[in-house]
Amino acid sequence: MSRFVKMKKTNIAIFVSGSGTNCENLIKYFSGSEDICPTLVLSNRADAYGLVRAERLGVPTAVATKAQLNDPDYMLPLLQQYGVGFIVLAGFLPLVPDYLIEAFPRRIVNLHPALLPKYGGKGMWGHHVHEAVKAAGETETGMTVHYVSSVCDGGEIIAQFRVALSPDDTVDDIAEKEHQLEMQHFPKVVEEIIKDER
Repeated sequence: MSRFVKMKKTNIAIFVSGSGTNCENLIKYFSGSEDICPTLVLSNRADAYGLVRAERLGVPTAVATKAQLNDPDYMLPLLQQYGVGFIVLAGFLPLVPDYLIEAFPRRIVNLHPALLPKYGGKGMWGHHVHEAVKAAGETETGMTVHYVSSVCDGGEIIAQFRVALSPDDTVDDIAEKEHQLEMQHFPKVVEEIIKDER
């Protein structure tokens, strides 16, 4: 008998609110993994294109209204149904309720499109962030992966990646540069976090 015990596979849920490019990237990245499996993509919006991307890749989807998201008697059984052990926020806009943070301690992470603590907090998402970076004349921007806490964008920072900006960069240029960092680094960081937390 082998002295090595195979680690149980970690099922992840990906929460999305929008187009879902990071969601799709995560699903594809883990498609060949023996350790990590996306088993559910959940959105607060029925029209989120991330749900379409997930369905095309064969991952089950669900929509949770604001009331359902804040109801432990709805959410916890749903996550249990899919054997979820870790949650990844990939462009998910609602605040995560405290009961969920307590149920998944250090097992919920978020991606933020700036170098926190700069340009974080309520209302700072997507183009709002990139517009603020441009308006401030920043010479660099980047992405931050952090644990989710009860404070919006206030959880412990896990990893940051930077990219240089030029004064000629438009808001769209800034968004594209930052997005390339997300595509390159986010799945690898998620993988490292899950393996380290085991």
